[in-house]
Amino acid sequence: MKAEKAHSILIEHVPPGTVDYCFSLWQQHPFELKLTKSRHTKVGDFTSRGSKSHPRITLNHDLNLYLFLLTYIHEVAHLHVYLKFGNRVDPHGDEWKRTFQDLMRSLLQENAFPPEILHELKRHLINPKASSFADTDLTKVLRQYDHDHHQQIALSEIPEGSIFRLQGRYFAKGKLRRTRFLCKEVKSKRNYLVPIDALVSDVQLSLL
Repeated sequence: MKAEKAHSILIEHVPPGTVDYCFSLWQQHPFELKLTKSRHTKVGDFTSRGSKSHPRITLNHDLNLYLFLLTYIHEVAHLHVYLKFGNRVDPHGDEWKRTFQDLMRSLLQENAFPPEILHELKRHLINPKASSFADTDLTKVLRQYDHDHHQQIALSEIPEGSIFRLQGRYFAKGKLRRTRFLCKEVKSKRNYLVPIDALVSDVQLSLL
């Protein structure tokens, strides 16, 4: 991947005051940086892709600036851990946590994040989770900056039994299973595990 392409993606998708830092991470260990369509199961991922090609990081194209930045650093931390340890350590074990904390340290200032995000982020980084969405308080402040936040709501915020729309299908919200809710598709009656802070719409609140 050419440096100009990586730089142009970062200029468009991260806060202006963080572009140079994010690009320096790319320059240190170049990788394929790809934007994808919106995915409800994840906002980014890292793939090593073997020894003959650069590793790849993908991020959803429609993330707000602050969630994109946080996800970018999350995935770059995976890259650094892979380059140092290969596949010999847990994906979100102590090695990744320390690396993520180190990479984020330069961004814990208000030219990178608004004060309300910064407050939750500092707390979150004491013991980072595998997914920022597993941290409900952090997710709520991040989602306030989504372009369509007023049209959608996090699944965790609606009552059990409510009907909601996700990816063009309707589901009934069920019981919590760790970091996901067991939800039943209305049409097929099949059960699906949906992330607790997946953004849903057309909510019909349960009266139970």
